[in-house]
Amino acid sequence: MDRSFRYNNLSAHLREVFGCRVQRVAVDAGFTCPNRDGTLGVGGCLYCDEAGSRAAYVEPRFSIREQVRRGIEQMRRRYKAEKFLVYFQPYTNTHAPVERLRALYDEALDHPDVAGLMIGSRADCLGGEVLDLLEEYHRRTYLWLELGLQSASDKTLNWIGRGRDVATFERGARQAKARGLRLCAHLIIGLPTDRREDHLAAAELLNRLGFDGLKIHCLYVSRDAPLGAAFEREPFPLMTRRQYVARVCDVLERLDPRIVIHRLTSDADRRALIAPAWCLDKRGVVADIEAELERRDSRQGSRRSTSHCG
Repeated sequence: MDRSFRYNNLSAHLREVFGCRVQRVAVDAGFTCPNRDGTLGVGGCLYCDEAGSRAAYVEPRFSIREQVRRGIEQMRRRYKAEKFLVYFQPYTNTHAPVERLRALYDEALDHPDVAGLMIGSRADCLGGEVLDLLEEYHRRTYLWLELGLQSASDKTLNWIGRGRDVATFERGARQAKARGLRLCAHLIIGLPTDRREDHLAAAELLNRLGFDGLKIHCLYVSRDAPLGAAFEREPFPLMTRRQYVARVCDVLERLDPRIVIHRLTSDADRRALIAPAWCLDKRGVVADIEAELERRDSRQGSRRSTSHCG
């Protein structure tokens, strides 16, 4: 961990691995999700919008090769990055025949400045052939497999219509780790049926499963997601900015310091956002989290339980 940060920052981690500035380039490969195409359900998770949280600059009408080229041009200008990781982001990017997956992953890697892949998926979309394929790419390139945990509470997973329970997530994660894959979990903080103990339980679960990375998202209400209509029918309390910052710090303190933090809050589309307004100030929220860790004289892992390490 870069000691200039109080948490294991992804940008610093990638600079250490590659020796230069590395930036993610998101692409949309046209995947759907088992919770949308009828495999599990048709409405999707309650918080998921029609774009699958796709980055604003992504243009799915183009081929993956062209999306990569355009994304690299934009990220190089903006961040002066030298290497890039192609991020298969919207929906479930292993939910297809392996022949299609291989063709898309190969197309993404077909650029001299692409250093690896980040693949967003679900723990229940990791069949044997898919794991064989991911293990192959793990050996060939720098690969992150991202799995949505969202909550460590089955009550909450049922409320958001996730279509699976915590045990299913744990089973899929163990199968992926058995292949040596580098895993990053997604966790939402602010879901109204979650309590502080659920967030701390999520940190302990990821420690126990040997996760390598974590993305933390704040819950926001978008009019483009089913949650928007539900919220407008029957509003529920949302976390304040101060509450969110404190809870993120509580989670970080209990998280294995080896785990790389990919994200500390969400990217919301202001055009569709209903609430909370504070989530639009991403840089400010991250700065508040860093300031709170400093105020506590704390850092990632400082209050970690060692009873379930391994």
